[in-house]
Amino acid sequence: MPKTFDQLIDDANAASVDGWDFSWLDGRATEQRPSWGYQQQMALRLARARAALDLQTGGGEVLAGAKEFPPLMVATEGWPPNIAKATALLHPRGVAVVADEDAPPLPFADGAFDLVTSRHPVTVWWDEIARVLEPGGTYFSQQVGPASVFEVVEFFLGPQSEATRHGRHPDLARAGAEAAGLQIVQLRPQSLATEFFDVGAVVYFLRKVIWMVPGFTVEQYMDKLKSMHRHIQEHGSFTATTTRYLIEARKPA
Repeated sequence: MPKTFDQLIDDANAASVDGWDFSWLDGRATEQRPSWGYQQQMALRLARARAALDLQTGGGEVLAGAKEFPPLMVATEGWPPNIAKATALLHPRGVAVVADEDAPPLPFADGAFDLVTSRHPVTVWWDEIARVLEPGGTYFSQQVGPASVFEVVEFFLGPQSEATRHGRHPDLARAGAEAAGLQIVQLRPQSLATEFFDVGAVVYFLRKVIWMVPGFTVEQYMDKLKSMHRHIQEHGSFTATTTRYLIEARKPA
């Protein structure tokens, strides 16, 4: 028998949102993956690096997928529950996890790394990335693109401004990287589909990806959640467009 609205809400509200593992959504939501295979491409670069830095590593799950690390491997994270999770996951493999707020400066010397990686950073401090890269070093990242999952955002918050919708455009990343003195090697955007099959999946997603609907609570958005529940019952799912882009930039030798 299908779960009631209240049961779906209670399950999602009680679920842990620590780390960056979305397996709780298995069977509840699907998201198309970009064609380039970021984790595999990252792992290939890590295997060739001498000293690497993974910024905003979350719970370390993506970085831990690499089979081989360089002699020096460092990861940063700013959210305490994720710091603890990343430390437990990565320390046994020789990775130093550094607690660092998402604000410059990075706590590393100039030219300390030949590879800097990051998957879905909240912000990108291009000058700091350029500073800690050695000449000839590479920045490799998969990032959230413009208006990603905004069908969900606008369902709860209403229409967003054009500036907000285009705030993560790849062209802005190109401009930021080049302004910091980096040369673009590749910049590849893709639009993909995300489907939520029950309202609990939406609650979990908004609790975990906290910048989508800032300050989200079930109590505050109860009416919207009931409306979302009715939509999913009627249509089978709630569909949104996920945007991603892959960016690789190099510091001139």
